[in-house]
Amino acid sequence: METLRNYLKSMFQNLPNTREVQKAQYELGQMMEDKYNELKSEGKSENEAIGIVISEFGNLEELAADLGIDSYIHPEQQAMYDKRNITQDEAESFIADKQKSGVMTALGVLLCIMCVTPFILLEYIGSGSSVLGLAAMFGMIAIAIGFFVFSKVYMDKWSFLNRQSCSMDFSTTDYVHHERENYRMTHAVLITVGVMLCVLSFVPAAIMDELDMSELMTEGVAPVILFAMIAVGVFFFIVTGNRMKAYNTLLSVNERGTMGGSFVDSQKEQVHYDSKTVSAVMSVYWPTVTCIYLCWSFLTMDWHITWVVWVIASLVEMFIKNMNRDY
Repeated sequence: METLRNYLKSMFQNLPNTREVQKAQYELGQMMEDKYNELKSEGKSENEAIGIVISEFGNLEELAADLGIDSYIHPEQQAMYDKRNITQDEAESFIADKQKSGVMTALGVLLCIMCVTPFILLEYIGSGSSVLGLAAMFGMIAIAIGFFVFSKVYMDKWSFLNRQSCSMDFSTTDYVHHERENYRMTHAVLITVGVMLCVLSFVPAAIMDELDMSELMTEGVAPVILFAMIAVGVFFFIVTGNRMKAYNTLLSVNERGTMGGSFVDSQKEQVHYDSKTVSAVMSVYWPTVTCIYLCWSFLTMDWHITWVVWVIASLVEMFIKNMNRDY
């Protein structure tokens, strides 16, 4: 019997020390002992009894399912069932929270873009007004940072989507898919309006300059209108982009090769960059473009020309995505 006990311990020595494994070891030990005693009572020698017991109970992989430790013996199979299931209520809540987060982020970006407008306006009101302009500018930046921080903290409860392996059942995937398809028209409209606002943002300034209006209007009000149009356009980009990202994130939890993963052909439509360098650059692409646009505009005051930065940047982004698209 001591030989069987040692053999039993060697079978379980590499498994985790959990209650399930301990229970399985005890049950298998009882079965081996009962079989050994039965064979001995039938007149078998000790070596014969041990050999028969090991031949019947010595393969842990064959007994794992009956003992309830299949997940420890075949972890790659169990991993398929250990995914966190996202219910339809959770999917609806995530979409709503993502949209709220998008609005807060968009408001922060809007304030960052508009933060220079008080300085521009007050510069033409009178002496000392520039100080108030600077104070207003930094105040708007502070509020914007507050929006960014609040948005990040607000979405922390959904961070498990990035850390943990998740899945959605057929009905929830079907619901998210149809919600996304129904939203496509609104998404297209908001993107179109946003692009038009950015492209046409120079028009008010050009008209004022052509009409030879006062310096306050051409040098003060016109840039404010320009920044406002761009800010609203970017606001639309971020709000609608966040909502579409919510749909795509949920539809991407089911891996390819699974029933859920093959339900929607476009579930993996997000762009994955082959190069880590390209991925890092694209993560700060639009903030960099905005910075370049503002620096060029303020240094040259050629607002009627600098708007082309947005068109060029969009074309460059489209080219990079097409060159690095991986579905």
